[in-house]
Amino acid sequence: MKKKFKGYANRMNSIILLFSMIIGIFISLILSPMALATESGESLFSMHCSGCHINGGNIVRRSKNLKLKALKRNGLDNQAAIAKVAREGIGSMSGYQKVLGDGGDQLVAIWVWEQAQKAWVHG
Repeated sequence: MKKKFKGYANRMNSIILLFSMIIGIFISLILSPMALATESGESLFSMHCSGCHINGGNIVRRSKNLKLKALKRNGLDNQAAIAKVAREGIGSMSGYQKVLGDGGDQLVAIWVWEQAQKAWVHG
């Protein structure tokens, strides 16, 4: 009886180990692109947007900043809306589709939305 239980326990340990490895691989595949997107969005924002939007502000029109309250007030309360503005422009801001490149508007929007959620406090 002890031998049967020992064999069963060994098989269960192997299954648990295999399952843990699969979960670990799955999580790393999901989190890596997210980390890359955040890093790329930050880089694109620094190169093309931060001149006017320092720390989420706006040096041209203060009320058109990238703080959460202003984004919501201006109907930019999701990443798709922010990406559209980055791509096409709005008001006196021209669009940046060419300089941001394919998908760059989405990367910037993801990063801006994350920063707005954190009140543009880094850390």
